[in-house]
Amino acid sequence: MGDILHALPAVTALRQAHPEWVIDWVVEPRWRALLAAESSTGRGPAQPLVDAIHLAPTKEWRKQPLSSKTLHEIKSLQGALESGGYNAVLDLQGAWRSALLGRQAGCRRLIGEAEPREWAARWLFTERVATRGAHVIEQDVELASTVAGDELIPTTPWLPVDAAAEAWADEILASSANQTAALISPGAGWGAKRWPVERYAAVAQSLIDRGLRVLVNAGPGEAPLAGAINRGTGGMAASFGTSLAQLIALTRRVGLVIAGDTGPLHLASALGRPVVGIYGPTDPSRNGPFGTRFRVLRSPESRRDHTRRADPEAGLLTIQPDDVLRAAGELLAEEPAR
Repeated sequence: MGDILHALPAVTALRQAHPEWVIDWVVEPRWRALLAAESSTGRGPAQPLVDAIHLAPTKEWRKQPLSSKTLHEIKSLQGALESGGYNAVLDLQGAWRSALLGRQAGCRRLIGEAEPREWAARWLFTERVATRGAHVIEQDVELASTVAGDELIPTTPWLPVDAAAEAWADEILASSANQTAALISPGAGWGAKRWPVERYAAVAQSLIDRGLRVLVNAGPGEAPLAGAINRGTGGMAASFGTSLAQLIALTRRVGLVIAGDTGPLHLASALGRPVVGIYGPTDPSRNGPFGTRFRVLRSPESRRDHTRRADPEAGLLTIQPDDVLRAAGELLAEEPAR
């Protein structure tokens, strides 16, 4: 989710610079809603961000790599990509799997970073771009500029507007129209990035005491975390297991998002919502909030480490609820940028 959201500003800039081009995207099925809505309200951009979406369920393929179903789907995807007649393929993920999928297009140009996230991907690229930007969004824009033929700049990304999800979010917040809503997302990709749930609960209670409506996002497998916050606030912090389209719609309407380095935080940034980011072993200068009002909390003791440990990283544990509340108060007191 985060990789797609980080790539969206680059692809949006490319679309705006060359509206006549055909731009397609290969994506895991579960993230399709970030690129196209099932139904439109007419409030989104006049032109779709991408012309076609190719689905690559690599997570399922890894479970049964040699099954007839997997082999059939891989062959079908390859056929669809080869028939696209693409002039260039951009690998904006920098992983060996994404580079391998790019190869399936049979395109002369497969462009990626000179120093991708996964080093093995480098050997599959036909063109390697030495990027200078610190943030992954800036790096992706540099890659897109290679195709555009001119220098692009990070652009507010286009995200889909789903009619049913928008109506759902309006209904959720109808009873608290005069309250600022704060969205807390306590999950993370692995334990070392996950701030303790009891501290999120303490933050939630303090925000409720200040008159805010607190909502808790329960992503896949995160219901126990959201439930703990709900119980820690005496049921006042409502938790929601949302679809991706619903999460987009709900995030559009909140006045504050509090999360670690996780997809919902990057979604809030893409939608221009104020963000408090709680960081530990990952580097916010590379993949922190971008293009919105934000505060990032990270201990000087934390060092970049993507080892998927189960326990919270030691530096992350030095961040206290009062630190988060202070950052949240500063954002809430600020006048929105005009």
